[in-house]
Amino acid sequence: MKLALAAFGVTPPPSPAAFITRIERLAAEASLAGADLLVLPEYFSMVLAGVEIKTPDIAAELEYVVSAASQLLEQIVVLAQRHRLHILAGSIPMRDADGKVRNRAPFIAPSGAVKFQDKQSMTRFEAELWNVSGGEGPKVFDTALGRIGVSICYDSEFPLHVRAQVAAGAKLILIPSCTASMAGFNRVRLSARARALENQCYTAVVPLVGNAAWSGSIDENYGHPALFTPCDIGFPDDGVAAAGPMNEPGLTFAPVYFTAIDTVRLAGNVLNHRDWQDVPPCPVVELM
Repeated sequence: MKLALAAFGVTPPPSPAAFITRIERLAAEASLAGADLLVLPEYFSMVLAGVEIKTPDIAAELEYVVSAASQLLEQIVVLAQRHRLHILAGSIPMRDADGKVRNRAPFIAPSGAVKFQDKQSMTRFEAELWNVSGGEGPKVFDTALGRIGVSICYDSEFPLHVRAQVAAGAKLILIPSCTASMAGFNRVRLSARARALENQCYTAVVPLVGNAAWSGSIDENYGHPALFTPCDIGFPDDGVAAAGPMNEPGLTFAPVYFTAIDTVRLAGNVLNHRDWQDVPPCPVVELM
């Protein structure tokens, strides 16, 4: 499998159509490069608020994107079908029937099928200032590419969230992120590296990047895309398979070999995957 990890900039689009065009260009570039899966960052969708919001207003920004969420998702589904790509559409804040807003990652198959992974653990900003609520726990997506988990930003800092996904068969964990400081990015980056080591799996971090003076919710964003691996036989000694430039929008491509995961879990110098006995429950969801 070939990943296209999209560091996404926060420059406000002139129109909703221009925002979709930006995503389509990434999808076209990914497809032309032979990628199977395009991954967008957490809260990439909040950039859409810049169409109407010109000065920081976190409540108005959230409401704008929540109101546009269904249409935005429908348009990205069309892009997945058109370009024959799996797309993890970062995360989109969506309002549930109970009236609560949840930070939700749509995973889209080339067929147009869509399933969701909620962010389970809220940051202080989300819970205390934004009133965004935690959602359902971890699940694993059974795709044509293999079993894949999604652990949104802060969730990756909790080992059992990822462990549940790996125990259910995931060999790749996608970590879309949105961090307002280098310290925040490093928390996610170092957590992703630890999850790859302790579970003998791949983890892919994909950040929102850049400064947005117009926004109160995504005003500062730091990071770089990267694919992390175990530090063992068949993988880089430092566990870094690919890394893009810091704080620059664009695609970073990275190959993933699930057979290498199978090998290291059977014959590695250490056998973390086997030797971790706790197995939290995690449903497997078909995405075909």
